[in-house]
Amino acid sequence: MDLSLDTRQAEDVTVVAVGGEIDVYTAPKLRDRITELIGEGHYHLLIDMEHVEFLDSTGLGVLVGGLKKVRAHDGSMEIVCNQDRLLKIFRITGLAKVFTIHESESAALSAR
Repeated sequence: MDLSLDTRQAEDVTVVAVGGEIDVYTAPKLRDRITELIGEGHYHLLIDMEHVEFLDSTGLGVLVGGLKKVRAHDGSMEIVCNQDRLLKIFRITGLAKVFTIHESESAALSAR
């Protein structure tokens, strides 16, 4: 399965809607997109993972790396995820305490 990325602006946040699988083969595509956005001055990112079917440690590493990059610019990176199997990965790795995770994009935007 491939990785789909759709980027758009929502209020003061850049939303990256991710679909498919984030694994060792596709994670570089996500990393490059996050790096590109930060290079363009987008420091507040919302990674929408509602349509992600699989996430491995490489994908988690890309998310953590992206978070470090936006924080270097006083930015933020939050996650939209409502799938129990993915939320479990965030909890087990301790990343549920590192990232702000929202149930939906609308919940994330209203929390800002």
